[in-house]
Amino acid sequence: MKKKIYFGLFLLILCFLAGGIYIGTSIDEVTDKLETIITLHKVEFMRENLLNKIVVVQADLLLKDTPHARKVDTFIQHVEEMHKTSNDCLNCHHEEQVKMRIEHFHKAIDAYMKKLSRIYTLRANEARLKKEKEIAFDLGQAALEEVNSIVITSAHKTAQRIHQARQNINKTRHFLYTLMIIGPLIIIITAFYFFRNFTRSVTTLSEATREIKEGKLDYRIKNQLKDEFGEMALAFNDMASSLKEQQYKIQQAERLAAVGELAAGLAHEVKNPLAGIKVSIEVLKSELDLEQEDKEIFLRIINEINRIEALLKNMLNYARPSKVQPESVIIHEILDNIIKISEYSLKSPSDNSRFAKDINFVKDFASDIEKVYADPGQLQQVFLNLLLNGIDAITEKGTITIKTARASENSVQIQISDTGKGIAPETLGVIFNPFFSTKSKGNGLGLAICKRLIEQHNGTLAAFNNPDGSGATFVITLPEKQEIAESTA
Repeated sequence: MKKKIYFGLFLLILCFLAGGIYIGTSIDEVTDKLETIITLHKVEFMRENLLNKIVVVQADLLLKDTPHARKVDTFIQHVEEMHKTSNDCLNCHHEEQVKMRIEHFHKAIDAYMKKLSRIYTLRANEARLKKEKEIAFDLGQAALEEVNSIVITSAHKTAQRIHQARQNINKTRHFLYTLMIIGPLIIIITAFYFFRNFTRSVTTLSEATREIKEGKLDYRIKNQLKDEFGEMALAFNDMASSLKEQQYKIQQAERLAAVGELAAGLAHEVKNPLAGIKVSIEVLKSELDLEQEDKEIFLRIINEINRIEALLKNMLNYARPSKVQPESVIIHEILDNIIKISEYSLKSPSDNSRFAKDINFVKDFASDIEKVYADPGQLQQVFLNLLLNGIDAITEKGTITIKTARASENSVQIQISDTGKGIAPETLGVIFNPFFSTKSKGNGLGLAICKRLIEQHNGTLAAFNNPDGSGATFVITLPEKQEIAESTA
């Protein structure tokens, strides 16, 4: 927007500057033309004056030897004035063609003056004087006609130049009138353009603000705003997304608080009576003489009580996780230990769902990863949960790959992939939600607890199905050197 405003101001200044230069140039041209016209008028006046001087001398010549003859001094004065005016005409600046004509009639006037001088100085008979007088008069008439022709031609050219100058002056005046009309129009149009874009963008942002104020956090600015307003729209959309995310986190925190209160209440109200029930059942089972079928019933009751205790424990772990106690650990050693524990679970006959499965564990550890600053106990809990989930996802035979790599200069990545049945696409986005489970006997807190523990380490936990369609992959990203704040939920 600022660039457009600067560009618009630059164009306006450029237009006014060009208009000012044009006006100044036009004024100079008109002034030059007016000066030329004045000069032409002076030249025309001078030629007409020369014409009058020749007429006066001709009249003096005709009146010679008559009762009305001029005095010799007066005649000489008239001739000198004619000669001076002729010289002035000759000294003026003329075009080459006109200059040649001026020189021609100037020579004619010189010859005329010589003849006049001869008439006034010649002492001869009357017939000869009359002849010389006629010759002089003819020379004067010839000069008079030549000057008259030049005067007529000059008057015609002067009229043309005056007409052209008036046309130029009219064009300049019309252009000035046009500038007076178009200049304000350009300013108004430019101002309207910027004002419309500004108000439209501000209106769009104001409407979006009202929508967010009303709680519609899914609202996004879809209009393609330009310049700085476009950046503001992108920032607004990011803010709306962040607000929605924060609202979700607040809801999750409120849910966790409710779960925590519920878990604390259950731990207080249920755990102790449940322990008494469990002990009583175990006593009855050991002291009573029961049939094998009845013993199995007591055993199932004890197992169900153990499940309830595990559920209460998981709820407490999720709602009130233990403090992070970070230390420098070798992550590959933790993974090796968890892999061994997972292998032992496949050989334990107490768990029929995992016993006798043919699962191969593949390790792909990066050599440039040494130590990570984290809580080893919590990492073991996360890794074991993910490996056991991978085992449960494989029906009979499969492979679980544990891979480590450097995600960036200051973070590492742990990938746990299996070749099981994968995750349904419709449930992929909710598998980390509390109490969501696809297992018939699951409580839905395992992955939620894992995600919570990883986030306490300033890391991330994500999941996706393998591209080849066999199984799923869980990706853990942890900071390598970042110090982890020890806090509770």
